[in-house]
Amino acid sequence: MTPLETTQTLPTQSGDLLFTDERLMEMIQNRVREGIDLLHERYAPLLKQISGAVLHNDGDVQDLIQEVFVEIWNHAGSYDPSKGRPIGWIVTLTRRRAIDRLRKREAYVRAGDRLAEETSRNDDSWTHVHEDLARHEMNEHLQRALAVLPEAQRNAIQLAYHRQMSQRQIAAHTGIPLGTVKTRLELGLRKMADFLRGFEDLLFTSKPLSPCRI
Repeated sequence: MTPLETTQTLPTQSGDLLFTDERLMEMIQNRVREGIDLLHERYAPLLKQISGAVLHNDGDVQDLIQEVFVEIWNHAGSYDPSKGRPIGWIVTLTRRRAIDRLRKREAYVRAGDRLAEETSRNDDSWTHVHEDLARHEMNEHLQRALAVLPEAQRNAIQLAYHRQMSQRQIAAHTGIPLGTVKTRLELGLRKMADFLRGFEDLLFTSKPLSPCRI
């Protein structure tokens, strides 16, 4: 039942100052609508200030005040006059509900951040998986392309790209003239390019080969 759904009405009185807070709580406990209306009129501005200092969000404050007065209406029986004045009970209730709402809001933000982080991490992981697969597939094609080359051209390319040797270093290492090394590399790379035609997407995905230095 909400504050608008009542079983009794108060005989017409003039001004809310005729009623103490204790009297208003009694009226609410007896399901008299005017009690909650007068209590709201009396303390809603104060409760907005209290909750606003915690939430710093007008929309949340408005929702919270509505929830607090609905809770007062529904649970007025839990108020014990021997433990203090109604305003103390109401302020304590408001602060607790404001802190609860703030914690929930912060929890939602943290959960959203974690979700975004996990999503990003998973996306990165899948990207690495795809790159690894593409690199593995490209290596297989490169090995096949190397296998069809004449041995002299294959050896020159392996020294250039696998051992990162320059053309002059290959010539010094093998005792082959520099011009011959250049020719073998050019012919071998041209044949490999023809062999790998149609796999350009893998070439761009895979880590590029380091250029052969002179």
